[in-house]
Amino acid sequence: MRGKIILTLILLSTFSIFSQQPKFKNLFNGRNLNGWNVPTDNLWWSVQNGVLIGKSDPQLKGSILWTDKEFRDFKFETDFRFGEGTIDSGIFIRNDKQQIQLGISGSLKRDMTASPYISGLGYPVEAHNIKEILKPRDWNTIKVIAIAGYYEVWLNNIHVMSYTSESFIEQGPIGLQVHPNNKMTISFRNIKVANLK
Repeated sequence: MRGKIILTLILLSTFSIFSQQPKFKNLFNGRNLNGWNVPTDNLWWSVQNGVLIGKSDPQLKGSILWTDKEFRDFKFETDFRFGEGTIDSGIFIRNDKQQIQLGISGSLKRDMTASPYISGLGYPVEAHNIKEILKPRDWNTIKVIAIAGYYEVWLNNIHVMSYTSESFIEQGPIGLQVHPNNKMTISFRNIKVANLK
């Protein structure tokens, strides 16, 4: 029954998405971390020259930087660039149990960029042709649509993944990650979101 409800929501929302352009709002102002729930004793997140930088801390505890606002159905876009170290990051969708991977999977030991990681399932599907599309040391653009448990991802304007989660959370913030136990740096810019109704 839940699967039928999800499918109906997807069909209705997809029609709405393509019949009108969603209105984007910036999540990052390029100057500071206003609009984000900055961790206490922040060692991970900084802003330099209009770019949000996530960097591992000396103890390699890692961090997730969450938006202040919560979202239900949305389209999220950002540019990202891998820096130094072993990049293991992600875009968290409404909670810390479901994310779209950026960089190397700690469990699989290979790049799983644009693939969904679902707690308890691992990577149920893998994004297509990432080796050919991803620019490892340059800026890339990722677009994520989340409608209930239905996720779609574009990397550098190429559709690479769709997946339906049965264990999604209906509402919550969006997060960016510096994974624990890794020395790494990752940069983000042009971070924006549109509510899908």
